[in-house]
Amino acid sequence: MKQNNDVQWEKVLLVGVNTGTEEDFEACMQELESLAEACMMETVGIVTQNMEAAHSSLYVGRGKLDEIRHSAVVLEVDVVVFYDSLTPSQLRNLQKEIGKPVLDRTSLILDIFERRAVSREARLQVETAKLQYFLPRLTGMHEALTRQGGTSGSMSSRGAGEKQLELDRRRISQRISELKRELKEVAKDREVQRKKRNAARIPLVSLVGYTNAGKSTIMNAMVDTYVKEEHKKVLEQDMLFATLDTSIRRIETGNSKDFLLSDTVGFLHKLPHGLIKAFHSTLEEIKNADLLLHVVDYSDEHYKEHSKVTLETLKELEASHIPVITVFNKADKCMSGLPLIRQGSQITMSAKQRVGLSELVEMIIAAVHSDYVEAEFLIPYCEGGVVSYFMDNAEVKSRKYLEEGIAIAVRCHKADRDKYSWFEKTPVPDNRS
Repeated sequence: MKQNNDVQWEKVLLVGVNTGTEEDFEACMQELESLAEACMMETVGIVTQNMEAAHSSLYVGRGKLDEIRHSAVVLEVDVVVFYDSLTPSQLRNLQKEIGKPVLDRTSLILDIFERRAVSREARLQVETAKLQYFLPRLTGMHEALTRQGGTSGSMSSRGAGEKQLELDRRRISQRISELKRELKEVAKDREVQRKKRNAARIPLVSLVGYTNAGKSTIMNAMVDTYVKEEHKKVLEQDMLFATLDTSIRRIETGNSKDFLLSDTVGFLHKLPHGLIKAFHSTLEEIKNADLLLHVVDYSDEHYKEHSKVTLETLKELEASHIPVITVFNKADKCMSGLPLIRQGSQITMSAKQRVGLSELVEMIIAAVHSDYVEAEFLIPYCEGGVVSYFMDNAEVKSRKYLEEGIAIAVRCHKADRDKYSWFEKTPVPDNRS
């Protein structure tokens, strides 16, 4: 059995039903194995079955269930993990039939999220999703509790198991309500921060893509190159869902064309809807972005399917209308010589090798600063705040101190030019001829 930091890994048996709806079922089972590994589980066996549809009460056929039970005993597994999300009745029946702890894909992902959550907001979001998922599945968890007497609807006449089940349901429902209230408060703080950023007119660029595509590597490469502050780097590991918390960094390009870069949770095939709902406020950063960087692991043979999942998730988040630059990352793993390919709104690069990074930044600047114009203003000395605003939020090309005020030539956002249009200088006609 594997060990990591003196912690023993659990032995796990993976089970999946191939109904023909997946383009590559084998790849799906490999991904399930990666999810199990992220939970410190060592896969010691895989059992699959081809069926038109999963069995309504047992997920698999009765004969295949015998095989699973036998394999679980022979391989001495600690837990059996099923590829699809199980219904409450399937979970209850399988646990009784197999005699081993049973998990499904959703509970596995929730476990990973629980392990990775660092910030208060992420912890609240994960706990909310987990409780909402397990609430209708409590019956299976209380299968060992005894039941006795009582057939009326009053709680006093119910069996011990039913009383405990009802109490747990109430506690969980109350806790979910508390969590939702806390998340609303956190969301308010996030909205205040968002409004401040919008007021500053700094474009927001969001990294999106399948989990482990290299979003955090791109973030750290830009921080290394343009920010040069080690403590502003984010966690970067070759694992599924290494990053859950949203991180935002100001990328200072040195030519007054800065932008904010945000990195958040990666997407996944069949990502539980409850998680998307729980992480709604976090994913709002994507909806409010001026530009999306769709990061694709070009070295993964299933990158096309992963790209499709990302685009479908963006559609679900109502963010499919936002301009996109597609970044084919990790090209160093599958291309000899790593030729930099830049075509339209796509770029093939390697963030880890820093190949194509400056070209990507050029593409970002061209996209997010397209609404910028050049203008000249004559600002009275009593309006020094306006000058300070342009110094912080525009590219100042020249500044002269005249008798009537400060003449300043800038490259700024169209909205800022319109906002301060009464200070804008107009050419004086030359009548000397």
